[in-house]
Amino acid sequence: MQESMVTSRGLQYDRRWMLIDDSNQFLSQRTHAQLALFKPELTSGGIKIVHTATQQSHLIPLQPETNEKLVVHIWDDECSATLVSYELNAWFSNILNFNCRLVYMSHDDLRPVDPRYAGPEHITSFSDAYPMLLIGQSSLDDLNKRLAQPMPMDRFRPNVVVTETIPYLEDKMQHFTAAGIDFYGVKPCARCVMTTVDQQTGLSSKEPLKTMAGYRKANKKIYFGQNLIHNGEGLLKVGDTLEVKKLGGDLKFD
Repeated sequence: MQESMVTSRGLQYDRRWMLIDDSNQFLSQRTHAQLALFKPELTSGGIKIVHTATQQSHLIPLQPETNEKLVVHIWDDECSATLVSYELNAWFSNILNFNCRLVYMSHDDLRPVDPRYAGPEHITSFSDAYPMLLIGQSSLDDLNKRLAQPMPMDRFRPNVVVTETIPYLEDKMQHFTAAGIDFYGVKPCARCVMTTVDQQTGLSSKEPLKTMAGYRKANKKIYFGQNLIHNGEGLLKVGDTLEVKKLGGDLKFD
């Protein structure tokens, strides 16, 4: 895709669907690396999901097929969600070999971001904590120079990638604009074992966390990327100009 609408909770369609277990806890690649083998493709009829290991596919409708509401858990947060489809529950459970269900966050399901970093008007979807993530291409380039095997940007799952900047400038970005929307960097992104999962094979290794621990570690956490909140909505396109309005201080690494 070359463009996406920016909505109140992030990019349109981004992380509005989520798999949960029997306890309504969210599932992720942290504990189920094989989830990387599910590849989504947005189509006019919904989201086509393909399991690359088996080539099985299914269409996820853009609106749930049930009215069943659930309270789901994402880390320490609770929010409401809607069960999407009993057929999809069976399809995912069969491939993964354990019970799981697919839920959707509707327009009325509001999940605020951490109140320590933003006001109650700022919401997110089924993300870890924030609606969007910014990473500089030069930051990945710098990391790849330190790695024995370079890795693609999909290991870090950013929503916005900025080019033509010095490495790690996003650490300092407190305010910038793009497509007439104001974005605010509120918290550097602490990285976890998901970055070690190869998104093509579902296999894990020690990198890039092992290397990043040598130069991107602070307060016992490893940082790469900047979490964003924003004011305004609009169409964000590949190639849009990003205008920095305010820079802050450097991160202090161990």
